[in-house]
Order: sequence, then C-alpha cells, then structure tokens
Amino acid sequence: MTLTARPAAATAPKPRRNRLQLTASDRFVYVLAIPLVLILLVYIVFPMIATVFTSAEDGGAAYVDFVSGNSRQALVLSVGISLASVLTAGVVGTGLAVLLTRFSFPGRSVLKVFALLPLALPPLIGALSFYYLYGTSGIIPRVLAELTGVPASSLSFDGIAGVMLVHTLTMYPYFYLSVSAGLSGSDASLEEAAMNLGASRSTMWRTVLLPMLTPALVSGALLTFMVSMASFTAPQFYNVNTLTMRIVAAKTSGAYDLAAAQSTVLSVVSILFLLLMRWYQNRRLTRSMSKGTPQTVKTVQGILPQILAAIGSAVIVLVLAAPVAAIVLLAFTVNGTWTTQIIPPEYTLQNFIDIFTEPRSLRPLLVSSQMSAVAMAASIVVGVVTAWVIARWKGKGAGILDLMIMLPWALPGTVVGINIVTAFASPTPFNLGQVFLGSLWILPLAYFIRFVPLVFRNAAASLAQIDPSVEEAAQNLGAGPLRTLRTITLPLMARGVIAGALLAFVQGFGEYVASVVIYPARFVPLSVEIYNRQYANDLGTAFAYGSLQVLAILIVLIISEVLEKPGRFTRRRRRTGDIAETAAATAA
Repeated sequence: MTLTARPAAATAPKPRRNRLQLTASDRFVYVLAIPLVLILLVYIVFPMIATVFTSAEDGGAAYVDFVSGNSRQALVLSVGISLASVLTAGVVGTGLAVLLTRFSFPGRSVLKVFALLPLALPPLIGALSFYYLYGTSGIIPRVLAELTGVPASSLSFDGIAGVMLVHTLTMYPYFYLSVSAGLSGSDASLEEAAMNLGASRSTMWRTVLLPMLTPALVSGALLTFMVSMASFTAPQFYNVNTLTMRIVAAKTSGAYDLAAAQSTVLSVVSILFLLLMRWYQNRRLTRSMSKGTPQTVKTVQGILPQILAAIGSAVIVLVLAAPVAAIVLLAFTVNGTWTTQIIPPEYTLQNFIDIFTEPRSLRPLLVSSQMSAVAMAASIVVGVVTAWVIARWKGKGAGILDLMIMLPWALPGTVVGINIVTAFASPTPFNLGQVFLGSLWILPLAYFIRFVPLVFRNAAASLAQIDPSVEEAAQNLGAGPLRTLRTITLPLMARGVIAGALLAFVQGFGEYVASVVIYPARFVPLSVEIYNRQYANDLGTAFAYGSLQVLAILIVLIISEVLEKPGRFTRRRRRTGDIAETAAATAA
C-alpha cells in the first residue's frame, strides 16, 4: 500500500509544491522578520533619509554654504587627520603586534596586558587625561621644563599634534588586535620556504607576510579611519576645527540644514572609505593553502639585549599606563590647589563622597546607567532576534537585514545624533507619532541605534557555531519554534550575547559624541557632566566621574575575558547540546 502511494504523490507538480510548502520554523522566521524590518526602518534607515532630505531643503542651499564656508576646510582637515591617524596607529599597533607575537624578552607578559589598556579609556575622559598629561599645562611638559629649563609650552602637544597623539595612543589597539591574530595564525613553513629560496628577511616580509596580513591591516585601517572621522573630544580640547566640531556648532546655533548637510557628507566619506578598503582587500586572494606550521617565538639572547628589552618594555608600559594613572591621581585633587605645580599638591576623598551623597552629583550616574541599561535590553532583543532570523532565513533578503542593522556602526556618533534630531523633532507616521527631541527617551534610543551592532555581531558569531540540526531535532520531537528558540538556542548563545550586551552597556555608559548633540537639559548623561565639571574648573569631581567610568570598563573587560575561557558556560553549552532532544521533548 505504501509503495503504490508514493508514485501517485510523485505525479504532483513538484516545483510549485516546494515553493508553497513552508515548515512551521520557516513561517516563524518570516513572522519575526516583519517587526524587525519595521524597527530597523523606523529607527535606523528613516533617520538617515530624513537627514538627507533636511540637507536638501531650500534647493540645497546648505551644500552651497558647505562648499563656500569653513565646512570644506574642516572636511579636508578631518580626512587628513584620519589618514595620518591610520598611518601612525598602524605603525605603533603593528610594531607592538610583531614584537609581542614573535619575540620573548623580559617584561613581555606585562607589556601584553598593558597593550590593551587604551581600550579602557572612554573617549571624553581619555582625551582629558592626555590633555592634562601632555598639554601646555600638563604634567609631562612641566617635568621636562623643570629638568631642561625649556618653557613647558615649547615641549607640549597642542593643536593638531595633540589630536594626533590622542588618536595614535588610543586607536593603535585596532591594528594590534587584528595583526596579532593574523601573525599568530600565519604559516611558519611559508616564511621558511621563502628564506630557503634566498629571500632576505625584508623581502620575505614584503612578499609573504604583508600580503597575508592584508585582511588584518584593512580591518585596523577601517576602524581607525572611522573612529578618527567621528572623533570629537580630542579636537574639542585641542581646539582643532574638524567637521565633527562644525556639525555640533551648526546644530547648537540652530542651523539644522547645514548640520544635516555636514553629517551627510561625513557619512558619504566614511562609507566610501569602507568600499575602498573592501575593494583593496578583494583585489587578490590572500589565503594560505598549506596545512600550517605553528609559529615559534624567538628569545632575545645576551645580557645587554635583555637589559635593553626590559628597559624598553618598562618605558612603553609607563607611557600606556600614564593616562589611567593621571585619571586616578586627578580624581583625588582638591579643586583650586593645582596651579603651577608639576602635580596636584593636595588630595582628598571628598570628590567621591560628594558624588554618592549629593543627589545632584549622583543624578548623571543614574541617568547614564539607567539609559544604558534600557538601551542594552532593547539591543539584546533586537540583536539576538535579528541574528537568528538572518541565520535561519531561506532565500534572498538576509543580506539587506544585515546591512540595515550594521549601518550605524559605519556612521560617526555626531551623524547618528543629527539623524535622530532631524527625524524625531516632530511627530510623523514614520516615528509612530512620537516627539523624542527633548525627552528622556532620546538617550536610550541613541545608545540603542549606535550599539545594537555589538550585540548583533556577538550573537551572530555564537549562532554560527550552533548546528541547525539541534533545533531540527527539538522540533521533530514536538517543540514549537518559539519554545525551541527559548529553551535550546538561546542557552547555547548565552556567552556571546552576554559579552555583546556588556560591551553595549559600557559604550553607552561612556558615550559622549552623540550625547552632546541630543541630550535633554534635565537629564545630563555622565560624559556631558564630566565636560561641564571640567569647564567649570571642578577638576576633581570630573576625574572622579571618569575613574568610575574606567573602573566599569575594566570590570566588563575582565568579565568578557572570563567568558572567553572554558568554564561554566562552555560546560553548559556541551550539556545543552548533548540533551537537546530530551529537553525539547520535555518542553513540548
């Protein structure tokens, strides 16, 4: 009976049946995609389109002002500083990566820890620490002036030089991380083969290693260029008229059309650089076809080279640790006592006591922490669901969702702020009739838009390691798509999701560039309050706030490092994978 039924079924029009026949899991994916597309359109795509339309008002008069005014020079200056930052950060980051992955010397383990310390510096407080370390009235110029007799103003970093110093010493980790990973994974046999064929070491690096490191160098260059183009705090303190400075000035003066035009141009430049780097990377294949031989670390031989290496390591560690040390030192400063001295002469705990006992001082901490928590929760929901929908999407369209959710990562923070201002300043059907400008909800909205890509990418990376057959097994045993997602998939993704969520929270907690454009006067976030206190010469409280920011980031980095190591989440992941069928049957 079974044998005669199958040929009859085979006579049906098979292609049409395959197109129309959808599983419950497929339908669930498409149902989830509908609200996701609406959210991404309303809060990410529509604000960008609104900014473009605003910039084109009055026949594009704002672009005429852009070309004829100071904005054109500011754009050229921003691009020049960003390209120079890519070069200097690339040299420092790549040099450190080669040093720490290829050589063993006294102080190497300590230097590897401190090499990532700039990642713990929020943009605003990091720029402040460099200003009070290397600026005209900074600690280092005053020490050198005391030793040499040369005026401190001649030994300080100011203007463009100060911006370049901040960019170089805070952005080199983008190159260091990617190049270190590339060097650690490179094939030692390729280098040995080139050397055996008579190539010099410089020729081997130029013809073998550098082409293999192209993806790593492109990744570092992309991040450095985009972060540098978005930089606002360093130009603000060193009084350099970059395009981000012009955007904030135009918005503050009420010239929203000019600010929109400047934001549009800045976005186009960043996206064009992204496309240029992708084209350069894809020009040729840089993948090794060999099995791979582990790299060996060369030990520095000889007493004198080891001593010199130890001294060099100590100097580099001091340079890298100096900004954090300055933040902690100045957090205990008694306001008004540091004038012409090398370091503050008096110290107190009162700065921290005031923060936690005075409601006015505590409020910025509460605003930033609560708004970041709200944004983090929204980022978890949207980021995780989007990652799952894209991974399980059948057919075309997944790439569009990926592009939509990652778009804010390619835009400077000032541009995101201007996009929100232009899109949500008045009620429209596209923003669901809500006016967010001037309300408390504009801050978590901005943090959500800026940092949901962090949660999405971490969730997508975790999801890529999960075999879809685990979900299929659960559904075959009777669990519905939603129950399978909640009881099987999400526990397996937990580690990546938590790491991305923590990063999103910390980024929102220290966010300044977009906040300074959009924050409501009644709800001042922490980074803006730090700038206000510094501007009012309340230096001790400003750096006390900053030290709390750094502490929060260090805690998150430690937790993220713990999550990367095999432990409770790894064991839970294995247990969940082993008993997937049993759990699914029980859930059903």
